[in-house]
Amino acid sequence: MNRTIALFLFIFTSITAIAQSPKHDLRFNKLASQWDEAIPLGNGTLGALIWQKGERLRFSLDRVDVWDMRPMKGLHRKEFSYKWVINQVNKKDYKPVQDYFDAPYDREPAPSKIPGGALEFETKGWGQAEDVHLSLKNAVCEVRWANGIILKTFVDAVKPLGWFRFENVGNDFKPRLIAPKYQGEVKVSGDPVGGDDLSRLGYKQGTIQQNGNSITYHQEGWGGFSYDINVRWKRIDSKTVEGVWSISSQYPNKIANKKAAVVTQNAISTSFTKEFTAHVGWWNNFWSKSAIHVPDTLIEKQWYLEQYKFGSVARADAPPISLQAVWTADNGRIPPWKGDYHHDLNTQLTYWPAYSGNHLDEANGYINHLEQNKVNYKRYTKLYFGADGIAVPGVTTLDGTEMGGWIQYSLSPTVSSWLGQHYYLQWRYSMDKVFLKNKAYPWIKGAALFLENITIKDGNGHRKLKISSSPEINDNDLSAWFLENTNYDLALMKFTFKAAEELAIELGLKTEAARWNKLLNEFDDFSITDKDELRFAPGLDYKESHRHFSHMMAIHPLGLIKWEDGPKAQSIIKNTIQLLDKIGPDYWCGYSYSWLANIKARAKDGAGAAKDLQIFARAFCSINSFHLNGDQTKSGLSKFQYRPFTLEGNFAFAAGLQEMLLQSYAGFIEIMPAVPTEWKDASFENLRTEGAFLVSAKKADGQVDEVKIVSEKGGVTKLKLPFKTHFVASNAGFKIKSAENGFLELTAKPGAVLVLKNGYE
Repeated sequence: MNRTIALFLFIFTSITAIAQSPKHDLRFNKLASQWDEAIPLGNGTLGALIWQKGERLRFSLDRVDVWDMRPMKGLHRKEFSYKWVINQVNKKDYKPVQDYFDAPYDREPAPSKIPGGALEFETKGWGQAEDVHLSLKNAVCEVRWANGIILKTFVDAVKPLGWFRFENVGNDFKPRLIAPKYQGEVKVSGDPVGGDDLSRLGYKQGTIQQNGNSITYHQEGWGGFSYDINVRWKRIDSKTVEGVWSISSQYPNKIANKKAAVVTQNAISTSFTKEFTAHVGWWNNFWSKSAIHVPDTLIEKQWYLEQYKFGSVARADAPPISLQAVWTADNGRIPPWKGDYHHDLNTQLTYWPAYSGNHLDEANGYINHLEQNKVNYKRYTKLYFGADGIAVPGVTTLDGTEMGGWIQYSLSPTVSSWLGQHYYLQWRYSMDKVFLKNKAYPWIKGAALFLENITIKDGNGHRKLKISSSPEINDNDLSAWFLENTNYDLALMKFTFKAAEELAIELGLKTEAARWNKLLNEFDDFSITDKDELRFAPGLDYKESHRHFSHMMAIHPLGLIKWEDGPKAQSIIKNTIQLLDKIGPDYWCGYSYSWLANIKARAKDGAGAAKDLQIFARAFCSINSFHLNGDQTKSGLSKFQYRPFTLEGNFAFAAGLQEMLLQSYAGFIEIMPAVPTEWKDASFENLRTEGAFLVSAKKADGQVDEVKIVSEKGGVTKLKLPFKTHFVASNAGFKIKSAENGFLELTAKPGAVLVLKNGYE
């Protein structure tokens, strides 16, 4: 066998197996003693956390749509108006705005995501749990105790239920259902970060009833909402018990969900083994979508853990990923920041890795949620802004209703623009023309129409917002409003009109495209210092450490200032990053490091990107890989040392590594554009690019050895050659044309496959 064939077989048969390597698993010699260090399981609708509470094994159970949906008390008053806020800003009388629109979020316990409940199993006499293992390959948790008892448990990848199997247990074995504590003394109130006591919700405590080997917990919530948890179990033999649990939710005037007890009754007639086989099939397909191998074992393992969590919380037919998704805090309190949908950063970062990571199906849950709530968003747009088009609240409930909070961000006029980028990315990475016509362009057009309606022209003919902000600069103070466009708002508005023009051209709508181009050209340039550093806004330089890099939106994620644009753009990117690092991370949290890794990758700084990813994984994550926001090492990486769990930092991490290995945002495919020089060997398989191309590549001994490109839909792209000389090892369906400066122009038929090899001059 010659070297070329051997290497080809090695690359494209071995990389997939990496995703299934046990070295990426979670493995401990004891069960966690608190919920945010637990083993996480989930399927986008249901979730479980496996841990030890006192002398009991505990499954913290959750369902994505278990929500208290009461309107935010005091928010919808006659002053609820963008025009009124503008007048208050101009009058410099801002306290009424804070009292009316900011304060309710802190003061009121709901609306909020709420926990489901818990299963507990008495473990007294079992001895210590000696081996706790989460297999990423199969999404199954296995626990072994000193006395020989074994637990295997999983949340079914496609059905709304979870399974458990205990081996070597006695006749006295039985589960207990534990209800959240909705009654009792209120000790914590007005704490949106730590979470108020659940008893603030004012619910009557639910009922728990047992009927043979079945237990049901029924809880009434606000406004006719209710949910049930049912657990059901059976003896397989004298030493083995199998069981199944489910959660169902019911909302008035909505299609009824199948009751949890019905789901478990249908399931218990099958078996753990049979259902596990179908569950594993889903995960095998998920892991086949992409794979990465890098020599930094910390970064590689964290990436696989992020992929696992994404597969556990994202589905096309489930609500999108909220702050904690299906792993709501199990501590007797409302989850941090009410477990809601924060669209001023959190949901956006959460879906970054879906595109190049080749998980577009799962990302559709985000799009579907936005589509389903369009009518509600348009109600809000008319009510608050008094305008047509599409605006979205920056902080919302499950159905997209506004919740208030710091209104510079929770009621920002550019939220729908940032959400629009996800429509744009879903189109560019899928090249699905039906999606383009029916969803992507209508959304971006709606956002563009809205911005056209609420912006004005200044004395120089430049279009601007009457008041602008930059998350979360100057918090919720009057000074957080600017009378000139911030770079954050400006970047999002420019992106919206640029994308609207591009998509209109794609659809042959020349008149509409010309309209968007005219509006785009009415916006001013970004505000930069004489040192080529992006400011927050005209008159306000970057001079304070802050967790949200809102002033850098034009660099990443929007790509309006690109390294590939030449010396001026490179100077702006490099100097803005240097200033950020110089001022330092005092008030960063974990997602800041993840985001910065993406930005540095765009600046082709592999060493810098890798360092920030290492810091995130080492210092800002729990032992189970959950992003805990603060510096858990307390080593000066941030002055935030708290531990509220949110997911956006985790998924932005995964996107950062993908950005180091493959980029296509600049109109061409670039292989390993930001890999540290010490990473002599690295590889990836089936990362996705704009244009719907799947790319695999391997670097060995410091050189890219081979690149494989598969065209899903056909079309044209460019490849920046990663080697000095090359030869075509295999080609089926590509037309290749050499271009200047080391590029190839590629024209592909659907399904075309191209393999290029390093010529090793």
